[in-house]
Amino acid sequence: MPMSAGYVPFHPNPSKPKYKPPAGAVDAHNHVFGPEAKFPFAPKRKYTPCDASAAQLFALRDRLGFERNVIVQATCHGSDNRALVDALKAANGKAMGVATVRRSITDQQLKDLHAAGVRGVRFNFVKRLVDFTPKDELLEIASRIAPLGWHVVIYFEAVDLPELWDFFTALPTTVVVDHMGRPDVSKAIDGPEFALFERFMREHPNVWSKVTCPERLSVTGPPALNGERNAYRDVVPFAKRIVESFPDRVLWGTDWPHPNLKNHMPDDGLLVDFIPHIAPTAALQKKLLVDNPMRLYWS
Repeated sequence: MPMSAGYVPFHPNPSKPKYKPPAGAVDAHNHVFGPEAKFPFAPKRKYTPCDASAAQLFALRDRLGFERNVIVQATCHGSDNRALVDALKAANGKAMGVATVRRSITDQQLKDLHAAGVRGVRFNFVKRLVDFTPKDELLEIASRIAPLGWHVVIYFEAVDLPELWDFFTALPTTVVVDHMGRPDVSKAIDGPEFALFERFMREHPNVWSKVTCPERLSVTGPPALNGERNAYRDVVPFAKRIVESFPDRVLWGTDWPHPNLKNHMPDDGLLVDFIPHIAPTAALQKKLLVDNPMRLYWS
């Protein structure tokens, strides 16, 4: 089936980053799509992407100077985690995963996912990407994965945090926020919206954040293209604030193959060069790229 109209495929030839990640670095947020001929996309998906295979992801990992991946189930595959599991098995211990599951999943199926390397489930609250799942079902899933030592990944937009606060703070696991809760970076960093997110992390030590996807958050850029090694400058203060305030609870990832980007497709090598702007010291970089993801996924 052809890609959705306007869908932009991933960068065909990313540059080699100038920044060299520390030994053992983890790209802690990426996806695999299909291949559709082997792993069909969900019938009720909101978009149809290009194929993006595990082999292509691992080649990118090596090119960018990383050693491991965390592969997150994409919404286009729904709760069919077969492509994810296949990629985890192909990684030979160098990847762990975050699945999407439904209430109907059996205990044995959860154990099978755990054996494959799954260590979390993702709850998506971005209305344009998914249909709403009842919160009682999500709480039930969270209570069932807690004994496995898994965590919950939550994807939401900043304006929705007030209404989701009570639900998020009731989750019985570590909670990992995708992309800093998608702040509006055209607003003041010390304004009430981002201050609420900081308070969310400060008051709840089980909450982590991915300082990822500046290409989705940036308003003024410049984009990570054409050799730009100081990209997405308007996002830097927000991500740097979170890294420096909560250094033991942050993760970073490329988001390859960047699903549903509409205006440009970043060069992943230049995205890696974003890291020292938000984690300016070697100690912060090691926590962000090695210590934190290893503790969450491999310990």
